[in-house]
Amino acid sequence: MGSPDTKRVLIADDHPLYRDALRAIVPQALPDAQMSEADCQKEALDSVACDSSFELIVLDLNLPGATGLSCLRHLREVAPLTPILVVSGNDDPATMRDVVLAGATGYVPKSAPRQVLIDAIRLIMGGGTYLPTAAVLALRQAHSPQAQPARNTASEDLTQRQKKVLKLLAEGMSNKHIARELQISEITVKAHVSLILKKLGVQNRVQAAMEARKLLE
Repeated sequence: MGSPDTKRVLIADDHPLYRDALRAIVPQALPDAQMSEADCQKEALDSVACDSSFELIVLDLNLPGATGLSCLRHLREVAPLTPILVVSGNDDPATMRDVVLAGATGYVPKSAPRQVLIDAIRLIMGGGTYLPTAAVLALRQAHSPQAQPARNTASEDLTQRQKKVLKLLAEGMSNKHIARELQISEITVKAHVSLILKKLGVQNRVQAAMEARKLLE
């Protein structure tokens, strides 16, 4: 049994050397991390289905048994609230965009420096998101103008408090920092974020932030 501060982390990657590297890097972001491993899609899905206590999943897209984003999508169905950080050798902006739209909380190319991955994990575990600049630009391009009327209707359903939360979320603030800024509890912030995602019809904070930049101009 781990301590109250223990963070359960699943590392899903089929390359033993990179799994070893992740096992060394993750504790630098989460000192009390308790790590499990999976080396194929089936093992990753079985691990999460049998154990709902993972607080972070670090996922390589190209696991044996996976096709495209299949593993990410299946994991999102099995664990809809667990942050998923994709760490992939693919640094194509369109792929990063599709990964976020499929429900990932962050994306770090395997070519990124170690510190980038450490910072991304810390940010995600604090309630934030991490994306390379190229992915953010690709997401902006993916939002077509014709979808705007429906989004405006959704924004009108937000309360004034939720609009304030959304604005701070769009600035990249974590739940903890939003709570401090608005002088409310972190639990209240989480509840607001959950309702905001539902009202905007989006799956995660990154998508909500993209909508916020248009809706709250």
